[in-house]
Amino acid sequence: MSNEKVVVFQCGNEDYAVPIEHVVSIEKLEQINPIPHLPNYLIGLMKIRGELVPIIDFEQILYNRSGVNNENARVVTMHTQDMSIGILVKEAKEILDIAQEDLKQIGLVNYTKTRYFTAVANLEDRMITIVDPSILVRSLEGIKDIQSYLERVKKEEQVNS
Repeated sequence: MSNEKVVVFQCGNEDYAVPIEHVVSIEKLEQINPIPHLPNYLIGLMKIRGELVPIIDFEQILYNRSGVNNENARVVTMHTQDMSIGILVKEAKEILDIAQEDLKQIGLVNYTKTRYFTAVANLEDRMITIVDPSILVRSLEGIKDIQSYLERVKKEEQVNS
């Protein structure tokens, strides 16, 4: 049986994880450029390794409250099929190998608002919900506008350099 290697992070009091192949880096929340009229889950843009990355407040998406003022907050930067994003989480905890037999597919994937939860790792001392970042990004309202804005900015930078 193969294992699933994931990056585990906390949001609210729960543990979540994304497959490690999506993760680029884990950063401290630093200078955010807020953009007016964005959906409330989008904090703004942060420059990470020279690239503008939209920062999504995962706490806002899940629990309708902001995680911005938490001093342990981290940004898990990741590639999705559509774009790079950063997810603001309460705390980035660890990299974990989860045995395939500990992963249970969950019935909630049919629920449209949580389609991005793909499985639950039922471990001895805790449960970890697995998140698919590509499905998460596609499920967010207004993300296409942000994507086209970033593509425009990138084109302008290429023209000006």
